[in-house]
Amino acid sequence: MKQEKIIKFAGEIKEYIYESIPYSNLSDEELLEEIEKIVLRKTEDIYMSIDLKIKLTDMVFSSIRGLGILDSILSDDSITEVMINGPDNIFIEKNGRLIELDQKFESQRRLYDIIQRIVGSAGREVNEANPIVDTRLKDGSRVNVVLNPVALNGPIVTIRKFSKVPMSIDKLIQYGSITADIAEKLELLVRAKYNIFISGGTGSGKTTFLNALSNYIPKDERVITIEDSAELQIKGLKNLVTLETRNANTAGSGQITIRDLIKTSLRMRPERIIVGEVRGPEALDMLQAMNTGHDGSLSTGHANSTRDMLSRLETMVLSGAAGLPLEAVRQQIASAIDIIIHLARLRDKSRKTMEITEVVGYENGKILLNPLYVFEEDEKTTFEKVSGSLVRTKNSLVKGDKLRLSGIYTKI
Repeated sequence: MKQEKIIKFAGEIKEYIYESIPYSNLSDEELLEEIEKIVLRKTEDIYMSIDLKIKLTDMVFSSIRGLGILDSILSDDSITEVMINGPDNIFIEKNGRLIELDQKFESQRRLYDIIQRIVGSAGREVNEANPIVDTRLKDGSRVNVVLNPVALNGPIVTIRKFSKVPMSIDKLIQYGSITADIAEKLELLVRAKYNIFISGGTGSGKTTFLNALSNYIPKDERVITIEDSAELQIKGLKNLVTLETRNANTAGSGQITIRDLIKTSLRMRPERIIVGEVRGPEALDMLQAMNTGHDGSLSTGHANSTRDMLSRLETMVLSGAAGLPLEAVRQQIASAIDIIIHLARLRDKSRKTMEITEVVGYENGKILLNPLYVFEEDEKTTFEKVSGSLVRTKNSLVKGDKLRLSGIYTKI
């Protein structure tokens, strides 16, 4: 049976259920059992394999209680991102490439209902009065929703898929993002409580790298994570606190920002604070936390280069404290951040670690950087395929005091 016929058949069964069964009074298990009976009855005179009947049952159930066609898209582990531009335009990212699907939602109303189901399950709200929301699916996948009147071509949904297997340093080595030698050096820096900032563009793998790096945190430490939508996958830490922001309600009250959570976390006796991403005034609070005895903190931010990340941090800090002198802001950044790891998504869609740089201080109005590793393309590289690796510079690590205080005397 062709896909179009299956979809049509599923629609007919769904309409039959709407008209004949009080499905809203049934539990998920009861509804699924009822759908199975109806499918068997409706297909008894039609040749259909067991697998196809199961697929048909799942489609009908998903269209009533699940996320409709999104369920099948999200179940495909090779898909990393889903982009819905209204009910008729669905794009996915697969193996680094954008692909337009021929599937579509039954109507704009159906897409809107699915959005409300997603947002409501995470305890959030989205409507015309509050048309933008960041939330997550039950599996941790990150979701951004934009509705009318902001989105002119219908409800817009962007889903960054949550990996079922937490990223590890071993996998980053396997993918060629870093080498085993560099991984050993990063482990020492994390153990010695260097404040590390991961920068990069959209889709460069910042959160993935942060997840992998967090595996090096000693298991006996108290760690607090702060995110807009909880998506970090930190395993093995018993004393782990996960905090998530909250949007204002329809009355405009009840909002809890990253700034609020950073301030609260300082009263929770953290040994490390991990801020999933800084993109606004909370940068000042994060830097102050790093400068007041909370070494070993980790965070990420959007930028096109290491130097650009510093400029963006300056802008973020000033957006929340316009009266601060620029010199004071730069001194704060230089004393708070020890290491910046810059990632990029290259022309062949591969994700690479481009630079590992030490922030060594502030002098003559500038933040001083000391590049330790830089990415260099080799002779095998082409326009279609990037080949290369991180190469150690001749620069030595300047700020070795934290290593020595931790009892680590290995050269980095």
